[in-house]
Amino acid sequence: MKLRWQLFELEDQPWFPHVVRQGMMDVLRFMIMWLGIYKPIVPLLRDALAQTGQTHLVDLCSGAGGGIQQIWQQLETQTGQRTTITLTDKFPNLEAYQYLASQSGGALQFETEPVDATAVPARLTGFRTVFSAFHHFPPAAAQAILADAVRQNQGIGVFEGAGKRWHELLLVWLVFPWLILLITPFIRPFRWSRLIFTYVVPFIPVGTVWDGTVSLLRMYTPGHLQTMVNALNAPHYTWHIGRARHWSGTGVLYLIGYPSKLQP
Repeated sequence: MKLRWQLFELEDQPWFPHVVRQGMMDVLRFMIMWLGIYKPIVPLLRDALAQTGQTHLVDLCSGAGGGIQQIWQQLETQTGQRTTITLTDKFPNLEAYQYLASQSGGALQFETEPVDATAVPARLTGFRTVFSAFHHFPPAAAQAILADAVRQNQGIGVFEGAGKRWHELLLVWLVFPWLILLITPFIRPFRWSRLIFTYVVPFIPVGTVWDGTVSLLRMYTPGHLQTMVNALNAPHYTWHIGRARHWSGTGVLYLIGYPSKLQP
């Protein structure tokens, strides 16, 4: 799947009901953790942190937190070091962030105010990550996210929970609806609204399948990502771009960049 279609996702629309958007993000977070989608990229992220001397991540476009709790657990296990993460978003999901903060004993922190991924406040220093969100941005904005990291001399990792392969569409269409019906009662924090909009009025399953389909079509290929990197004019940065294989047969698209030599 080499082409990219700039279609629309429901959760991006200002008119889309917040309660349904929140439910969809909760489903995504649970599935990412349950399936261990991002486990294959943890060694890559661990090595990048070692190269930059960082033990703190600034997670951009955090949504409902995605698999960030699992990433944190895996990093601490693999590095043997204390790792902390600050969750940020242009529309912070504070209830989800508070839950993750309590579950992690405070290792996962969060910003209560909106944070624009294309212009991150200078006070938020640390290795930047973007999980399951880079495809939301059109090319100019996506390029601006990378450029802002370079301008502020911060490392950045962009990760998408799929490999942009045609067979992944079949998983979204044929497996996701049943999976959502199965897992919804086990998602925490518990919300009655999530049950209502899954089993009574199935806005969450329908919206998740639509947005999952569009997400795959909107994702940037490794070739697209390489073109963005080439345009940054950042010779002091080291870049790694590719696909990491997941046990399910899907892939995880990734772009990792960091200063080869930390600049003052």
